[in-house]
Amino acid sequence: MVQAFFAYASTEADAVRAVHDAKTKLALSRRDLAIHLWEENDISGRPLTDPIFEHIAAADMLFADITVMNFNVTFEIGYALGLGKRVHLVRDQNIGRQAGLITRIGIFDTLGFESYTEGASLAGVLEGAHSDKALPLNSALNTKAPVYVLNTPQSNAPMLAILARVKKARLGFKSFIPQEESRLSAIKAVDDVSACLGVIVPLLPTSFVDAEVHNIRAAFVAGMAFGMGKATLILQPPNGPAPLDVRDMVKTFAQADDIADYIAEFALDVTERLQADDPLPIAKGNFLAELSIGDAIAENEFQTLGAYYLRTDQYGRASRGEVNLVVGRKGAGKTALFSQVRNEKRANVRNIVVDLKPEGYQLIRLKEDVLDYLAEGARTHLITALFEYVLYLEICYKLLEKDKSKYLRNARLYEPYLRLKEVYESGDAGEGDFSERLLGISRSLVDAFKERFGTAKEQRLTSSQVTELVHKHNIREVREALSSYLEFKESVWILFDNLDKGWSAHGLSDEDVTILRCLIDAARKVQRQMQSANHDFHCIVFVRNDVYQLLVEASADYGKESRAVLDWHDPDLLREMLRRRLVHGVLPSDTSFEKVWNNICLSHYNGEETAQFLIERSLMRPRNLIKLVGHCRGFAVGLGHEKIETEDLDKGLKSYSLDLITEADQELTDILGEDTNLLYHFIGEGEVFDRDKLEEICAGAGVKADRIDDVIEFLLYYGFLGVQNSAAAPTFVYDVNYDMKLLKVLVMKAKGNLSYVLNPAFHAGLNL
Repeated sequence: MVQAFFAYASTEADAVRAVHDAKTKLALSRRDLAIHLWEENDISGRPLTDPIFEHIAAADMLFADITVMNFNVTFEIGYALGLGKRVHLVRDQNIGRQAGLITRIGIFDTLGFESYTEGASLAGVLEGAHSDKALPLNSALNTKAPVYVLNTPQSNAPMLAILARVKKARLGFKSFIPQEESRLSAIKAVDDVSACLGVIVPLLPTSFVDAEVHNIRAAFVAGMAFGMGKATLILQPPNGPAPLDVRDMVKTFAQADDIADYIAEFALDVTERLQADDPLPIAKGNFLAELSIGDAIAENEFQTLGAYYLRTDQYGRASRGEVNLVVGRKGAGKTALFSQVRNEKRANVRNIVVDLKPEGYQLIRLKEDVLDYLAEGARTHLITALFEYVLYLEICYKLLEKDKSKYLRNARLYEPYLRLKEVYESGDAGEGDFSERLLGISRSLVDAFKERFGTAKEQRLTSSQVTELVHKHNIREVREALSSYLEFKESVWILFDNLDKGWSAHGLSDEDVTILRCLIDAARKVQRQMQSANHDFHCIVFVRNDVYQLLVEASADYGKESRAVLDWHDPDLLREMLRRRLVHGVLPSDTSFEKVWNNICLSHYNGEETAQFLIERSLMRPRNLIKLVGHCRGFAVGLGHEKIETEDLDKGLKSYSLDLITEADQELTDILGEDTNLLYHFIGEGEVFDRDKLEEICAGAGVKADRIDDVIEFLLYYGFLGVQNSAAAPTFVYDVNYDMKLLKVLVMKAKGNLSYVLNPAFHAGLNL
C-alpha cells in the first residue's frame, strides 16, 4: 500500500471540498493508495506539528495544495523534500488571486505544479502520482561555508546583527540575497541547504515590505532544514508572524543581544557538526547531479571562486593599481573582481587590505535627518569629511586588528602601535563589523547635528563646524599616527564595494549621487595624502556603470578618472568562464568546453548549438548565464536525467525568464515610483513593434505620456528591447558595448524605418 499525506490550508472552502471529493474518488480508482488528510490527526494533548511530521515521515509521498499561500503547508512541503520524499503540488485554477504571489516567491513554479478545477479534476491529476523520482539531495557538504542564511528583502537592524554575529563567529556562509536574486529557485535552495550544516531564517512582521513573500520562502527553507536534520535557527521579533503551532521551533528576540545569544548557541552546534564531519547517508546521483557550477552571487562563493576565476584584463589593471574605479552592470562581476583583488593582496602579510562593503541602510538616517537640512555645498563638505574620517579609522582598525599580538613581540612596533591605538579609541567607531561601525558613526553625527543646529532648512556650515561635527579628535593626529605606523608595511589597498546596493538604475536621488561623489573625493584625498608621505597606497571604488554615468553628468571631472569597465560582449569569454566552473574539481583543468558541455547537455536545441543559445539569452552577463544553466541543470536533476534535455531547457528558460521579468519590473517600478506591471502588457503583442505600438502598450499599462520616452530608454538600456533597421539583425545594448548614446543615434537616424525587437531572453516568461 502506497501511503500519501495531503497538506492544505483550511481557509479556502472550495479547495477543501475538492480535496475531500478527490480522496473519495481515489479510494475507488487507486486501491493501492492510502491518503491521510491533516485534519485526521490525533492532536489531543500534543503539539499540532508532531503528528503531522510523523505522518509525513511515514508516508511515501506528499500531496500539497498551494491554492492559498500558507506558512504551515509550505513548511511541510520543505520538510517532505528534506526527508527525500516525492512531492506533488496542485493548485485550484479557479482561484487566481495569489497567482502573482506564486511567481514572485519563485519556489513553486520552479518545483512545478498541476492545476485542477474541482474534486474529479483533482482526482484525475493525482491518480497517476507515484513516489519515485524524488528530488535528489546533494551529498557533498560545503565545509568552507557551512551556514546558509535567508536574507530579508530589505536591509534592517536585525538582519545586520545576524550577519555581523555570523561573521564574528567565523562561520563561512552562503545566503539568498533578494536584492540580487528576485526569486528563490527551489532547486537551488535544495542544493544550498543540502550542502550546509546549519540554516538561519529570520521572519518579518506582516507590516514590512514583501513580508508575505519572504515568510513563505522562510517556511520552505526552514522546513527543508528540519527534514534534513540541519541545525536550524528561526528568528522573529516579538510581533513576528510564526503560526502558533510552530512557535516552539522559533526563537523570539527583543534586542540585538538576544540575537547574539541565539547565534552563539547555533554556532556551537554547527562547529560540533563540522568536527564530527559525518555526512548524511544520501545516495550519490549521476555526474550531472554531482556537478557544481558555483553560485551566481559572488558573495556566496568567496571561498572557492579563486580556483576558477577568469582573470581578465580589467582584473590585471585593478590588481596593478592602475585604476581608481571599477564600473560594470549588475551581474557583470564587480564583486567577484573585488574579492579576487582582495585575496591576492592579502596573500602578502606585509600588505594591509581594507575591504569595505556597506549598504545604503547605514546612511538612511544620515540622508533623512541631516542632508535634507543642508545647502548643496554644506552637504558635500560634510559627507566628504565623514568619509575621510571613516576611511582613516578603518585603516587604523585593520592595522590594530592584524598586529594585536605581533606588536607585543616586536619592539619596533610597540610604541607606534600604542600611539595608533590611542588615537583610534579616542573616536567613536565602536566594535562590530564595518556596517555596524558606520551605522554608529552616522547615528552619532545625526544626534550631534540635531542637538546643535536643529532642523532648519538650507543651513550652511563652516569648515570648523563640519570638523567639530565629524571628528571626535584632531584628524591630523590620526593621519600622523597612521603614517608613522605604515612605515612598517608594504602597501595599503582600500576596496569599497556595495555602496550603491539597492539603488535603482535611474531612480537615484541627488543625495545618493552626492554620497557617492563624496566617497570618491574622500578616497582620492586620503590616497594623495598617503602617497605624498611615500606610502604605496591604492583605493578602488566598485560601482554600477549607470550610476557612474550619473556622476559624469554631475561633474565632468569624473570622466577623467582611471577606470576599468566590466562589460562583456565576447561570447567566447563567457564560454571560458563557464568552462572553468564545469571542470573545477572533477575533470582535468585543460578539458575543452565542448567535451564537458556535451557530457552534460544535448548539443542542439531547435537547431541551435545549446551553449551559444543560452549565452545569447544571458544579456551577456556572467551572473545570468550561471543562473540560466543552473535552472536547466536543476530541472534535469529533478527529473532524473543524466543530461540536460529539451524539456529541461524549456523549463529552465521559463524560470529564468520569469526571474528577468521580475527584476526588470522592479527596476522600472523604482524609476516610475509606481507599479505598472508594464512588462506583462507585452504578452500577446508579438516580438516586433513600431514606435506607435510601443507607446500604445506603455499607455495601456498606465505609463504617463511624459514618462514614455524615459521608459522606452530604460527598456533599451536593460536589454529588454533592441532595435532593428530593415532586414538587418537586431541590435541590443550589449552589441554596441553598452553605449546608450550610440544606440540613441541609431534610433534617431533610422527615423520611421526602425522597429523595436523583444529580446528572446524574455520570450518564455511572456509565453511567446
